[in-house]
Amino acid sequence: MNTKIYAALIAGCLSTMAIAQSNDASTAPTHADKKATKEQAKANKKADVAQAKADKTKTDAQADADKSAADAREKDAKKE
Repeated sequence: MNTKIYAALIAGCLSTMAIAQSNDASTAPTHADKKATKEQAKANKKADVAQAKADKTKTDAQADADKSAADAREKDAKKE
């Protein structure tokens, strides 16, 4: 009877170790995960550059609009 208990304990320990090892392997990043991360970083960088360009265009357009408004006020002031 003791042998059955020991066998059950050993089997339980081995199955626990197998589960722990499989969990460790699944959390390690695979080559595909690393490649996906790298591609995501590239996409993020491109998006950041595009956003910066859009922000600059918007800022330039706002500056032009402000200058035009100031010129118009100046002309109106001279007319009066």
